[in-house]
Amino acid sequence: MVEGGVVKPDKTEFTECWRTTWKTPYIMRLALSAGIGGLLFGYDTGVISGALLYIREDFKAVEDSTVMQETIVSMAVAGAIVGAGVGGWINDHFGRKISILLADFLFFIGAIIMAVAPVPWVIILGRIFVGLGVGMASMTAPLYISESSPARIRGALVSTNGLLITGGQFLSYLINLAFTHVKGTWRWMLGVAGIPAVVQFILMLSLPESPRWLYRKGKTEESRAILEKIYPADEVEDEMQALKTAAEFEKAQDDALGDINIFQKIKLAWGNIVVRRGLYAGITVQVAQQFVGINTVMYYSPTIVQFAGFASNKTALALSLITSGLNAIGSLVSMMFVDRYGRRRLMMISMIGIITCLIVLSAVFYQASLTAPKISKTDSVHFGANSTCHSYLSAKDSLSWNCMDCIHTNKECSFCSNAANAYSPGACLANTDHLKGTCKANHRTWYTEGCPSKIGFLAIVLLALYIISYSPGMGTVPWIVNSEIYPLKYRGLGGGIAAVSNWVSNLIVSETFLTINTELGSAGTFLLFAGCSFIGMVAIFLLVPETKGLQFEEVEKLLQEGYSPFKKKKSVESGKGESTSA
Repeated sequence: MVEGGVVKPDKTEFTECWRTTWKTPYIMRLALSAGIGGLLFGYDTGVISGALLYIREDFKAVEDSTVMQETIVSMAVAGAIVGAGVGGWINDHFGRKISILLADFLFFIGAIIMAVAPVPWVIILGRIFVGLGVGMASMTAPLYISESSPARIRGALVSTNGLLITGGQFLSYLINLAFTHVKGTWRWMLGVAGIPAVVQFILMLSLPESPRWLYRKGKTEESRAILEKIYPADEVEDEMQALKTAAEFEKAQDDALGDINIFQKIKLAWGNIVVRRGLYAGITVQVAQQFVGINTVMYYSPTIVQFAGFASNKTALALSLITSGLNAIGSLVSMMFVDRYGRRRLMMISMIGIITCLIVLSAVFYQASLTAPKISKTDSVHFGANSTCHSYLSAKDSLSWNCMDCIHTNKECSFCSNAANAYSPGACLANTDHLKGTCKANHRTWYTEGCPSKIGFLAIVLLALYIISYSPGMGTVPWIVNSEIYPLKYRGLGGGIAAVSNWVSNLIVSETFLTINTELGSAGTFLLFAGCSFIGMVAIFLLVPETKGLQFEEVEKLLQEGYSPFKKKKSVESGKGESTSA
C-alpha cells in the first residue's frame, strides 16, 4: 500500500489481515505482544466486579458503605487518568516501547499490593498503581500497533487490542468463578493480574520501537529495518518517503519553536486547526464510550445481576460470564467489518442498539420494582422480636412496603424470602450475619441488592443485547479513531488527552453508579444512561469523520478542509500522492 493512496478492498479487512499476517507473521507478533496491554486493561475492568463481592464479605466497612465500594473500583480509574496523561508525554519523549514496559511494571506492583492488602485502604493503594499502568497501556498499545501496521490492515490489527481487552474481561470472570471456593478468594483474583504484566514485559524486551517514532528521532536506518519486516520490498521506499516528508516538516517546526514544556505544547496543539478538529472527534468518541454506561456493566456486572434478583454470588458471577463472553465475540465482529463498513457507521449503528436496550432495560427494572414481593409482618416477627428491621417497624406506611422498600431504605435492612415461594410475601429483617445465617438455615434466600422477580431473566437478556450492540462499535472503534486521527507530531499528546478524557468520564460514571442507583433506582439509572447515549450519538454524527482506508496524511488533509456530515463528500483520490502536515 502506497502512502497517499486509498484502499478499496473487495473483502473484509479481517480476511486481508489474515492473509497479510500469514505471509508476514512478524506483524502479528508485534500486534499481539503490544495488545497484552489491552488484556491488562480488560482483566482489571472485569476482575474487580467479582472481587468486590468477596471484599464486602471480608470488610464490614466496605459492605456498609457504597462510597467505599465505589472508591475501591474507581481509584484504578483515577490512577489511569494520571497514567494516560503522563503516558502521552513518555510516548513522545522516550518512545512507545518504554511506555509499555513501565506500564507493565506499575501494574505488577499494584497486583501484588492488592493481593496482600490487610485493610481496605491498602487495596485502594494497589488500585492506584494498577490504574497508572492501565492508563499508560490503554493509549500506548493501540498507538504502537497502529504505527507498526500496514495501512490496509491497520484497523483490524488495532482491533486486536480491543479483542484482548474483552478477552481480558472474559478471562477475569472465569478466574473469579474459579476462585469462589478457594481460601483468600479476592486476593487470588486480584493477584493473578500480575502474570500477564510479566509476560508482556518479557515479550516487549525483544521487540523494536515504533518505526514512525524512530524516524522522527533521526534513527532512519533503524526505522527502515523495521519497515522492511512489515512492508513488501516494493512499498518500503514509498513509506520511507512519506515518513520523511511528514517528519522533516514537523522537526523544522519544533526547531523553530525551541524547547517548550507540556502545557505550552498543549496550547500550541489546540491552536493547530488539524489537531483541534482531531481532538473534537477523538474526545467525543472516548467520552461517549463511557457515558453509555459500559463500565457500570463491567465493573458492577455481578451486582447488577443481583439487582435483577439473583442473590447468590456464584450465580451472579456465572451469569456475568455471558456479558463478558459476548463482549469478546463483538470485538471479533469489529475486526471483520471495521474497514469494510467504516468506523463512523459502526459507531452510529452501535449507539442505536445501545439506546434501545437501555430504555427497555429501564422498563424491566421498573416493572420488577412494582411487582416485588410484599413484606409480611407475621413472617418478619417469626425470627424473633428484635429481628425485624427497625426502619420497617417505624415506617408509617409499612403496610404498603415490598422487598424493594425494605432493602433500599437503608443498609440496615435485608429481605428474607418466603420459604414456600420466593415471590410470596417475605420478611424484612435487620442486616446481620446471624440473621443471614438463620434465614438460609430455614431454606430461604437472603437479598440485599435486588429482589425475587419473575422477569429478572429479562434483565440478563437485555444486558446481553446491550453488550452485543456495544462491543463491535463503541467498544473498539473509539480506540481505532484515536490511533489514526492526529498528525504524527501530536499523536502521543492527542492520544494522551483523549485517553484522559476517557478515564475522567470512566471515573465519573464508576464513582457515582451505586449512589445514583440508590437515589434513582435501577430503572432511573439506566434511563439516565440512555439519555447520555443519545447526546453522544448526536455528537458523533456531527463531529467524527470517516477515516476508513485513509493514510495518516490523508486524515490530516480531511481535517484541514473541515468536516461536516452535511458537506458533499469529495474523493480523496484527488489527494493521492500528496502529504500534508499540521
